[in-house]
Amino acid sequence: MTDTPQIKNDDPLYRLLREGHINDFNESKVRGERTDLRNCDFRGIDLRGMDADGLDLSGGYFRQADLRGIDFTNTNLEGASIHATKISGTYFPKQLSADEITLSLTHGIRMRYDNSSV
Repeated sequence: MTDTPQIKNDDPLYRLLREGHINDFNESKVRGERTDLRNCDFRGIDLRGMDADGLDLSGGYFRQADLRGIDFTNTNLEGASIHATKISGTYFPKQLSADEITLSLTHGIRMRYDNSSV
């Protein structure tokens, strides 16, 4: 895992998210189009409405992004950072403890999974 968030301009689905075209992203995902969203920079992006089911967002950098209402229960967020994001109504994977989420939200730590509780 890299420490530096990446802006992957060569990935069309990632570009859709960065440009705020959430519905187009979701439709592309339903059609089976693939994307590599690991270690991506989502800083300040409004991702509300994103279908995150089955995505690998590990190592993602979400500083000040809007994640409200997203269901991440079947999403890999290990190593992601959510410093100062909006998370009202967001579902997180069971492997992430409330303390881990809070530490990332307030201090920007990269979230670590607790696989013993699953």
